[in-house]
Amino acid sequence: AAPTYPLARRFATLPTSVPTSSIVRFEDTSGMSHFGVLKVDDDDEVIHPVTAQLLARDADSRQWRKTGESVAVRRVLPPLEPPAIYCVGLNYHAHAAETGMELPRFPVVFMKPPSAVCGAGDYIIIPDVAMDPEELDFEAELAVIIGRDCKDVSEVEAMSYVLGYTIANDVSARRWQGKKGGGQWTRAKAFDTFCPLGPVIVPAGKFNPGSARIQTLVNGELMQDGNTSDMVFSVAQIIEFLSQSTTLQAGTVILTGTPAGVGYTRKPPVYLKPGDDVEVRIEGIGRLRNRVTTRQVKEIRDASDEFVLRL
Repeated sequence: AAPTYPLARRFATLPTSVPTSSIVRFEDTSGMSHFGVLKVDDDDEVIHPVTAQLLARDADSRQWRKTGESVAVRRVLPPLEPPAIYCVGLNYHAHAAETGMELPRFPVVFMKPPSAVCGAGDYIIIPDVAMDPEELDFEAELAVIIGRDCKDVSEVEAMSYVLGYTIANDVSARRWQGKKGGGQWTRAKAFDTFCPLGPVIVPAGKFNPGSARIQTLVNGELMQDGNTSDMVFSVAQIIEFLSQSTTLQAGTVILTGTPAGVGYTRKPPVYLKPGDDVEVRIEGIGRLRNRVTTRQVKEIRDASDEFVLRL
């Protein structure tokens, strides 16, 4: 059974522990947003009350520096507000096989709007137009964050433009991905809350995107269990392809594809329902957890909401 939560409390998520190199974007008690590093103990457990050491970064640099100032954390925000979100489909050998599609010769590209972004602990809202019949699906993805503007970069130099990595869930409405969306994928993946990101950024030098376990659990049941080593196109190859005669602005997010195990390929299919708890895990980054709801239920919750620290 799906876990239950008090109606008047916002869905709270962990991690209670984070790697010391992980960066969070957060809101302080005055409502100001910052980047920082959560204070942890010797076992990487978050110390309560939660505080963060503030970070700063020059616009043309991938390097973060501590400012020496610490502030109280009110809530963790999505890791950034991207100017663009590029996505790559059919980029895992096993996922292409389970769909019955041929491996692509070039990256299969679609986009999500920035308005689709939500953070760890936020609700994934089932659109009214995608509720009956059930069609909402999950896709665990490694997300790449571009650190500075790039255009026409080669595969060799591509990784020097990467600021860091985070976790994404490419939530998809499968009927809209077919005939209802005109046969193209963007509409099916562009609804509000269809791009959960977070909860942390791991700097580029602290993570190997070519070899990391990636999983999805729904209500605690393992659905996807793959490794980024199964990618058809590497992160560097994707950046080279996307930047051809195209400027990838600083802050651009690239979703790099999903492993096998998505809901619609299962027999019988598994689609997300109100109350479901969805967790995406990537080794070396952490866990991105969200709960599924409907617009009507969320409005009831919001009307009686009590603040709960989201970490």
